[in-house]
Amino acid sequence: MQVELVNGKDNNIFKPASILCVGAGWFPKSPGGLERYVYELTHKLAEKDTIELCGVGLPSNDNNLPIKLTNLASPDAQIWNRMWTCRSNFRASRTFTPDAINLHFALYSFPILDLLPKQVPITFNFHGPWTSESVEESGGNKISLLLKKWLIEQRTYNRCDKFIVLSKAFGNILHQKYQIPWNKIYVIPGGVNIEKFQPNLSPTQAREMLGWPQDRQILFTSRRLVHRVGIDKLLEAVAAIKSKNPDIWLAVGGRGPLLDTLVSQATELGLDNHVQFIGFLKDELLPVAYQAADLSVMPSQSFEGFGLSLIESLACGTPVVCTPVGGMPEILQSFSPNLICASTSSNAIAETLEQALLKKIAVPSRHECREYATANFDWSKIAKLVRAVMLGGAG
Repeated sequence: MQVELVNGKDNNIFKPASILCVGAGWFPKSPGGLERYVYELTHKLAEKDTIELCGVGLPSNDNNLPIKLTNLASPDAQIWNRMWTCRSNFRASRTFTPDAINLHFALYSFPILDLLPKQVPITFNFHGPWTSESVEESGGNKISLLLKKWLIEQRTYNRCDKFIVLSKAFGNILHQKYQIPWNKIYVIPGGVNIEKFQPNLSPTQAREMLGWPQDRQILFTSRRLVHRVGIDKLLEAVAAIKSKNPDIWLAVGGRGPLLDTLVSQATELGLDNHVQFIGFLKDELLPVAYQAADLSVMPSQSFEGFGLSLIESLACGTPVVCTPVGGMPEILQSFSPNLICASTSSNAIAETLEQALLKKIAVPSRHECREYATANFDWSKIAKLVRAVMLGGAG
């Protein structure tokens, strides 16, 4: 169901509350989409509520932080040892009963399920099918995958009262693969920090800061370099359109196991003058990179439940081209549907990029991108919707 805030339906949602969150890692150290989401959500909730965040690899409590951090285990430990340590440390750290519990990752939620107070409502934020994504990225034997899905994921979900998904696409996966009824599923998009991601530089200034060329049409993408994100398809697309767009230049940010393969592919396609792999981009430079680009590109091939990079780019004023995968079309359909590729193929990506760069299709302005992002994905608004579900005020 789509979530709207209610007007006085449950007075409890307007009172300060204590909320226990269980995430994964700590965003400043683990720059993943899930970690960023939890980091932004807990900090926004802490403006009103008392928040405790449990996870692995969390730093020691800092008095300057608005949330309490409880580190459950080291991320470097073996998985079963990590789960046992999570359970032991969680049990030892309990001092109060929260008003609501918010879980984000089955692996670290499963070991503590029976330790959670039964009278407190549990909301699970479903960020994706963990088992399927594990297969996509690293493979795995059949027994291990069955254990992950049916022992860890399914049992965790069966213990929860409500679910939040970032898109209807992931709502469908949760419903179909894990048999969660739709009346327990709430669709709330992800949020963006509009103070951090904003168009406060000209493209010329942003390019100068990064050392990027001033006289090229620039595409930017920042992804973990694995098969599902489609960088190989994007390289093929750039190769296909460079004859009509000879000044095209693609900046690929991120690290991953496919880096060497992709670098070799770019050379084989004759793209050494058209592509640069810039490696891991520091978080403070990410808004600069979006502003330096003419277009951001999300060429994902599978498992893109939302597409956080899309709204970050839009908040910085930069339009986005994406494939029709997961929740990404849900972001752009009402705003810039022309920038959704017809398929995930390199030909479809090439066609959309070429039409956008040659101005053959409508491309939203910097101001329009910014306005759309702030109106629909500002964390201040998103956090209120999440909070209302957790505390029982969404209906």
